[in-house]
Amino acid sequence: MRWLCALVLIWLALPALAGDGGRPEAATVDLAHSALVAEGRDRGKPRPLELRLTISRPVPYRVYFLDGPPRLVVDFREIDFSGSDADALPGRELIPALRWGGFRPGWSRLVMELPGPYALRMAAQTPAQAGGALVKLRLDPVQPKDFVTRGNALSALWDLPEPAAIASVPPRRGGGRPLRVGLDPGHGGHDPGAQVGAISEAALMLGFARELTEILVQAGFEVVSTRQDDRFIPLERRMTLARAAGADLFISLHADALPAGEAAGLSIYVWNPQADDRATRELALRHDRADLLAGLDLSGTDDQVADVLMDLARTETHPRSEAFAKFAVSELNRAGIAMHRRPVRGAAFSVLKSPDIPSVLVELGFLTDPGDRANLFDPDWRAQTARALARAIGLWAQDDAARAALLRK
Repeated sequence: MRWLCALVLIWLALPALAGDGGRPEAATVDLAHSALVAEGRDRGKPRPLELRLTISRPVPYRVYFLDGPPRLVVDFREIDFSGSDADALPGRELIPALRWGGFRPGWSRLVMELPGPYALRMAAQTPAQAGGALVKLRLDPVQPKDFVTRGNALSALWDLPEPAAIASVPPRRGGGRPLRVGLDPGHGGHDPGAQVGAISEAALMLGFARELTEILVQAGFEVVSTRQDDRFIPLERRMTLARAAGADLFISLHADALPAGEAAGLSIYVWNPQADDRATRELALRHDRADLLAGLDLSGTDDQVADVLMDLARTETHPRSEAFAKFAVSELNRAGIAMHRRPVRGAAFSVLKSPDIPSVLVELGFLTDPGDRANLFDPDWRAQTARALARAIGLWAQDDAARAALLRK
């Protein structure tokens, strides 16, 4: 899969968090048990490379390539590189340059200049024989046409998303074409989401998204989906796909798991970075395997300017997201769908960050609740829920267009 070569997000379970701030101490590098090795004899051409980095504990990391010159970039959350000299890594002489260090609070970065274009063939984090964890990355030389990078180098190095291609259709709010709904079945691929026995959240949401798509298309809407099979899509990529397709509304679908008794019933979430109730915090940790900006192309801007621009854009889209959530609650109530005691809630989920597309996350239920589990496997319940959401989308679209017309006067 070509996308894997460009960007891999690999998140592993972390050990117990430090008590006060909930943040673990930074990992450290064991250079004595780390190395860069090359396969085969040196014949003057790029050879397969394998980076082996032994660290004191497992950490989440992501891998991608940049060009000009060809580079491998690995972002860790987080490693304290301050006591380790990159030039002392065994095998350092195999590549033109290697550097590592702090990138931003909570993140560290390794940049390895490559002798030519490469592709990522394997990425793994396993227990190390010397203790801690071993991060192993296998790179194979490829032809220039097969060298897949993350795109805009400046945006990537400043941890911003690739600029989205401008959709070929104008925004729907003014009318002129059917409303286009972006559906995002949560998780997928190596990230199955919540699991109870053999039940996988990723598979359940993919099935529900297909059923909802059929109902929406019959109702005259257009639908774009972030995934149509069991594959992993990075969080920031989900919003980029919806934006590039010209989506007018983004709906992410989930069915999570929380300790028994903590949550039951359908909930709808909108963006709120200040949300701090316990269940919401736990869900944010489950959903947000990466906390990356998604939205405007902010290449060349600093963090403060980026934050201001995105906040300004949300002054329009956030009320529209809240309006859809209210229409959805109303129609779900009319359909007799049991919901959480607070059906509309705020959360800092990455898939809700887009400043330019009204976005909601629908938590259809919780796999840890027997009643919710039964609903999720009940064809009649799923059909009623999908039809209620379709009606809500239609009512919201009419209301949203009317409000837009008033603003133009």
